[in-house]
Amino acid sequence: MKVISVVGARPQLVKLAPIAAAMAATSHTHRILHTGQHYDADLSDVFFSGLGIPAPDVHLGVGSGSHGAQTGSMLTALDPIFEAERPDWVLVYGDTNSTIAATLAAVKLHIPVAHLEAGLRSFNRRMPEEHNRVLTDHAADLLLAPTEVAMRHLADENLADRSVLVGDVMVDVCLSVRDTVAADPAAHDHLPAHLDRSAPYVVATLHRPDNTDDRDRLDGILDALAALPVQVALLAHPRLIAKADHHGLSLERGSIVLGRPLPYAGMVAAVLGSTGVVTDSGGLQKEAFLLGRAGTTIRPETEWVETLEGGWNVLVPDPHLLAPGELAGIVTRGAPGTDIGAPYGDGTAAEEVVRVLAARG
Repeated sequence: MKVISVVGARPQLVKLAPIAAAMAATSHTHRILHTGQHYDADLSDVFFSGLGIPAPDVHLGVGSGSHGAQTGSMLTALDPIFEAERPDWVLVYGDTNSTIAATLAAVKLHIPVAHLEAGLRSFNRRMPEEHNRVLTDHAADLLLAPTEVAMRHLADENLADRSVLVGDVMVDVCLSVRDTVAADPAAHDHLPAHLDRSAPYVVATLHRPDNTDDRDRLDGILDALAALPVQVALLAHPRLIAKADHHGLSLERGSIVLGRPLPYAGMVAAVLGSTGVVTDSGGLQKEAFLLGRAGTTIRPETEWVETLEGGWNVLVPDPHLLAPGELAGIVTRGAPGTDIGAPYGDGTAAEEVVRVLAARG
């Protein structure tokens, strides 16, 4: 069996790591194609080296651009590669432009597509990711779902016959890296040098268009974070930096301590050392949950509804509209301490993915 994995952004590289390891343990052929959607070294290169992922067999280097331009560039480059390789499966990950571009390119060539992390739904049609994941699910031949909720969404869309529950590969990598970090936490400390490690802090990320594109909204969210009574380690995505610069806004204010995106082990170490997480990232919501830290999500909805159980994750769509004390109470509430169970699987999802691909190929 020959599988081409198509990735292009940080969350996909994290998901790729356990798949690459599981494929390497077999006689199957696995090719890695990096679209270059995230070309910043902090969002790409460090994940290959830090997670032990083999270097990409192909790097398209498409870089940034509008959704249409970026997706179009990928389609143009992918067609001849898929035509020449003719894999048994094109494996796509998550919900980015790389995901939908690879899916469209492959199905037009009648090459089977498997979608890892199928069935997630935010039901927010303002999110580009929502369109990518829905269109990919309806075009793909095999839908590899991470949760029972995702399976129900797929069944509701008449896709049950293509769907298989495999668990979430993020659990595989998160728990493995957690154990590595626990053995030597200092080796993975990449937090800003001027953060006071002796005092409590929360980890924060912010990058979604709904939170960053409007100047007043972004300014309000930053002010709300700056007013928190704990340090806020804001690990600034390039998109946030670009938007703040465009709006003429300073990111470092009040309680905010500005830092760079971290390699995956560094992010796990940062979360483990924190009192909680504030984010609009789907991946970080779940990582906080898996690592036993309270999450506060700056969105009106989440695809990862399991994180809301027991108060592990709380949705705060408009933090700047809350009284400072109210937001502080949510962010600093601490971990609930209730059993999270295993809604995302037991950490063996990657092996199950490879088994299913081989059986269906």
